[in-house]
Amino acid sequence: MPAPVEVRRLHARDDAAAWNALLATRPESTVFHTPAWSDAVATAFGHRSLHLGALRDGTLVGVLPLMEVRSLLAGCLHISVPYATYGGVVAVDAEARRALALAAAASAVTAGAQMLELRSAESDISDFELFPGYVGFLRTLPDDPADVPAFIPKRPRAAARHARERDGVTITHIPEHARLVWELYTRSMRRLASLSYPWRFFAALRTRLAESCWVSVAWRGRRPLCGAISLVHGDTVTPYIMGADERVRADGAANLLYLSLMERAVRAGLRGFDFGRSRADNAGAVGFKKNQGFEPQPLGYQRYITPGHTAPDLKPTNPRYALARRFWPHLPLPVCRLLSGWVARAIPG
Repeated sequence: MPAPVEVRRLHARDDAAAWNALLATRPESTVFHTPAWSDAVATAFGHRSLHLGALRDGTLVGVLPLMEVRSLLAGCLHISVPYATYGGVVAVDAEARRALALAAAASAVTAGAQMLELRSAESDISDFELFPGYVGFLRTLPDDPADVPAFIPKRPRAAARHARERDGVTITHIPEHARLVWELYTRSMRRLASLSYPWRFFAALRTRLAESCWVSVAWRGRRPLCGAISLVHGDTVTPYIMGADERVRADGAANLLYLSLMERAVRAGLRGFDFGRSRADNAGAVGFKKNQGFEPQPLGYQRYITPGHTAPDLKPTNPRYALARRFWPHLPLPVCRLLSGWVARAIPG
């Protein structure tokens, strides 16, 4: 019989070596499961870390990155993990996975949290309810950079070609342009009446992820048109944020940007391109990713609602936020950035 599993607290910095070593062996691990991600979240937003590890005979066999969000809008939430596409348990077997999930549920009850949310790609905890409404987009890249144009459908491929050949759009991949991409991103999020995350968060990610944080910008001459910050983990690259200057007409620039990013990924030996998540009811975001050749797949998010509580509705479609969303695009950009950073602490993405 295998030795029993012991669950204890992990710390993003002290336990990073063993934590990262386990993730390197597990195909379900993502950049959002890393101690670097959680450490950046804690630094930028001030959320308390509650990470759990499962040990068998002193060897780490499972991790659950977990953070406590105390929200003025929703009360106390335990989330794995905030501001991320994925989260949940990474473990070598079902026993370790279940032990971590049950320990997290017990911790949520003790803390008086309203719910525990696990953002797993696949639902794998039988005791927890499915939390539907989100879809993911993941494809395997071709082996040769020369095959990337044929990897995407005809229309976006033509748009990318026109941007390069007709409009003179060029793409750079320079880490020092991260602040510029963030500025473009905040413009786009204001236009969409959505929250943007503060610059300090991306500065923290760049410091911790280093060369695994890619920065791409599309230019026409000296004018930046759009840009993306992408995160690399294992053999997969994930565009995390994208922004564009709505004051400039830039047909096909985003198509060329993603085409160039895919080519770079193939040259680097990566195999997966993960377009992140979207709400299933967000027709614009889902439609754009489908237009790039990516089919939506339901994500297996799960949650445990603690006794006596109800799950909060923090989705932007909540009528409670309708008035704020109506006026958000009309706010001055500095005000929008300031308010976004404050409100985002209470709405953990």
